[in-house]
Amino acid sequence: MRKIVILAGCLIWRAVSAQQDNGVPVFQDDAIAAALDSLAMVKYFDKGLTKPPSPNLSKFHFSPDSIPRYDDAVYESRLQKLDAESPFDLQFNPAVKSYIELYAVRKRELVSRALGLSQLYFPMIEQLLDKYNIPLEMKYLCIVESAMNPRVRSRAGAMGLWQFMYTTGILYDLKVTSYVDERCDPYKSTVAACEYLHFLYEMFGDWQLVLAAYNSGPGSVNKAIRRSGGKHTFWEIAPYLPRETQGYVPAFIAVNYVMRNTAEHNLYSSIPKRSFYEVDTVKIKQQVSFEQLSAILGIPVEEIEFLNPEYKKAVIPYSAEHPYTLTLPAGKIGNFVTNEQAIYNYLKKEKPTSQDVMAMQEVQEVYTVKKGEHLNTIANKYKCTIYDLKLWNNLKTNYVKPGQQLTVFVNKIGTNTAAPAVAQPGQSSKVVEQNGPGKYYTIGKGDTLWEIARKTGSTIDAIKRLNNFGDKYMLLPGQKIKIG
Repeated sequence: MRKIVILAGCLIWRAVSAQQDNGVPVFQDDAIAAALDSLAMVKYFDKGLTKPPSPNLSKFHFSPDSIPRYDDAVYESRLQKLDAESPFDLQFNPAVKSYIELYAVRKRELVSRALGLSQLYFPMIEQLLDKYNIPLEMKYLCIVESAMNPRVRSRAGAMGLWQFMYTTGILYDLKVTSYVDERCDPYKSTVAACEYLHFLYEMFGDWQLVLAAYNSGPGSVNKAIRRSGGKHTFWEIAPYLPRETQGYVPAFIAVNYVMRNTAEHNLYSSIPKRSFYEVDTVKIKQQVSFEQLSAILGIPVEEIEFLNPEYKKAVIPYSAEHPYTLTLPAGKIGNFVTNEQAIYNYLKKEKPTSQDVMAMQEVQEVYTVKKGEHLNTIANKYKCTIYDLKLWNNLKTNYVKPGQQLTVFVNKIGTNTAAPAVAQPGQSSKVVEQNGPGKYYTIGKGDTLWEIARKTGSTIDAIKRLNNFGDKYMLLPGQKIKIG
């Protein structure tokens, strides 16, 4: 049996390696490495993590920049100890070693981030795994899948901590709309993952085959079993599985090893600013934007985004049939409940008086970003919202750099200006005529671009072009947009 395991391990090693011109094997970047790399690209994670402490005080007294490496016999011995207490077959072979080196050597900083995020997500995941009678080691699967990044999207289109495809997510009641993607909801997606893992275990009765089926589908595993002549262990059917799946179980074993031997590898967790025990949830009763929450509760929009990764447009929609949940720092829950109606009613722009409106005219200007400025400081300067600036300039993030030019609209004193009506939620919409260049439309409750184009004689494409709308845009009651 040991020869079979070694042979299978070597086959898998060849599947996840390539030869340079000089014949030296080089580990190929794959979907698992890409999931780790995604943490480096998501800026809002920096709002939820601080740098790890200095490792100088470690029990092994490593220098801060030390990257320990060990003989194969050491890896094998440590895995044998873990295997003795695990329902998974935690074997050591060249493929497992290659992934140990990925996590413990090549991607150390990103593993540090994943360790920090685990302090926010693991307690919740462990509770649900225990509820569904699934081994607690399965929590490491979401590190393999997403590196604990709930907003990561794979090349195939899978999303979230557990990397659900759209169709599989729908089967497990994960709602996907223009505003919400519950595949990115840490709690709901974990419930779905537990249900799916439980289903797979009832089918195969072997946790490593469950892992393989989770990655490539139960049909792929059944085909591999038939092609292997009826073998029933992962290592025996591995050569008949898709290439990515051949490396999937070795990666899972490597994560189990690294997460249980972080000190031995001089790996230290980034410190989460919010752990699982420092956040709480509340159901919302009306549609609310992150900017409304930020303005009343004094929480940065970036932190609200970090705690609520399932909301795609920084807005939580309302549905009586499908209530949505808001996650906040635990200390802010009381403030939310006390000020709930004020939050729903809050509008960033005050309604101007008729006298003020008659004297003002909206003018387009170009603003050059100065060193040290951010969108919030620019928004304060022009008495608009961050959302306005992003909308006017088709910005996908809140990041701007010195020297960057932004389009802004400002109200200036003018003459013979027709009064623009500002619609409050629930009020009808109006076209705003001005003597200056352009026509404007003030959005009412329920308006869509199609309806606005029909009412004004414009087209959807023209409105999107005039307002720099990209693929993702949001219409809010009271918002004024160009129509000509």
